[in-house]
Amino acid sequence: MDLLRYRNVFTLLLLAALVGCTQQQKSQDLKEQTAQATAEMKRDAKAVAAGIREGWSRDKPLDLNTATKEQLLSLPDVTSAQADRVISGRPYSEPSEVVTRRIMTKIEYDKIADRVTAKK
Repeated sequence: MDLLRYRNVFTLLLLAALVGCTQQQKSQDLKEQTAQATAEMKRDAKAVAAGIREGWSRDKPLDLNTATKEQLLSLPDVTSAQADRVISGRPYSEPSEVVTRRIMTKIEYDKIADRVTAKK
């Protein structure tokens, strides 16, 4: 689906360039349209990259003992404060210790339980 979006954006850019040539648009208008299309492509590319990162990490559980704050924040509904508490509470023998140590509620932990581990 994202490839179709990129193809559409590329086609739009190509059409804009061709229309610009045939209608002899002012160069400033063409520059602005190109800049806008490029910004849209950049935004879409970032979304695709984030999706790829998430997809790759779904199969591998995140180690609570070594994960960075950014990695912890990538887990469903984990807040910055929770990530800080997880990091300061290290080391963990079991992932469920985040509940017994009151770093997260059981409901919050259940959302990430299948995506975390605690390696020694």
